[in-house]
Amino acid sequence: MNDRPAFEINHVVGFEETNLVGNVYYVNYMRWQGRCREMFIQEHAPDVIQMIRDGLALFTVNCSCEYLAEISAFARLTIRMRLDAMVQNRVVMAFEYWRQNEDGTETIVARGRQEIACMARQGDANVPTAIPQSLKDALLPYGANHAMAG
Repeated sequence: MNDRPAFEINHVVGFEETNLVGNVYYVNYMRWQGRCREMFIQEHAPDVIQMIRDGLALFTVNCSCEYLAEISAFARLTIRMRLDAMVQNRVVMAFEYWRQNEDGTETIVARGRQEIACMARQGDANVPTAIPQSLKDALLPYGANHAMAG
């Protein structure tokens, strides 16, 4: 278990998130990463939402997930997000997916990473832009000292 602080959301898996076999369809892990990131921004850097309306774009440039155990409908999950790196206009976040067991323990079921690039919309073009200061300030408590540069 990671000892760094994490931003977390809770989720109960629904039937619509499973495949014909009955386990969670792999693409949903990516959706949950996006949801966790959005809830983080809404809760800790809400001014970024207006910046997005005004032309800031947060492009997901890389996304991955390592599946460690199967889960099915009605599994209770905690998705934890931590800052992994912040360099120039890029942010890398690490995700852990934990199943909440009936006995009060938890089991890790997946790990993921997501890299976003901050871009500014200028007409039909997108150009690199600085990570908003409020987002930097909000993310720093969730990262290790080596997680930031530039």
